[in-house]
Amino acid sequence: MTKRREDSVLHFLQTRRSPKLRGLSAPGPSVDELAEMLSIASRVPDHGKLVPWRFIIIRGDRRDALNGMIGACFDADHPGESERVRAEARRRLSYAPLVVAVVFSPRPHPRVPEWEQSLSVGAVCMNLLHAAKAIGYAGLWLTEWYAFDRRVLDELGMLAHEQVAGFIHIGTEEGDRDDRLRPALATIMTEY
Repeated sequence: MTKRREDSVLHFLQTRRSPKLRGLSAPGPSVDELAEMLSIASRVPDHGKLVPWRFIIIRGDRRDALNGMIGACFDADHPGESERVRAEARRRLSYAPLVVAVVFSPRPHPRVPEWEQSLSVGAVCMNLLHAAKAIGYAGLWLTEWYAFDRRVLDELGMLAHEQVAGFIHIGTEEGDRDDRLRPALATIMTEY
């Protein structure tokens, strides 16, 4: 069997980068595009077929409601903070028209440790970023302080054993920007 090089796929992977949060805006994906993205995101290695993840879609008025709740939590925890910083806490989910909370929901299993399941949910996040780019959008994977705040997790309806693997912000990128410096292969590779 002859191998077939997929140069367009390689170029796609070689040019993937994260946009700036403030560089994302509308339009965002349609309902059908989102369904396609989430289907692609779910095509990851999943030992035991446990599906240790789920998605919470945050868009429209729900972004505003969650932003208000995040802001209230920030205010309660940082009463002396400046108005500028407090206002920024209230708009973290406002830039991209769509935010997908990828939830890590591990399943007890005698042969599939939680560590392996967490790697699978990380692959889900990466596939979601790739799917967004392939469909023509930009995506950014963030886990800021509110990803670990129990008040916010309860508001999202998350169970006690669940965690946010990432908030994936998806929208249209405004303008171009330079890529960041990537590590030289020689500094991150050894041979056994």
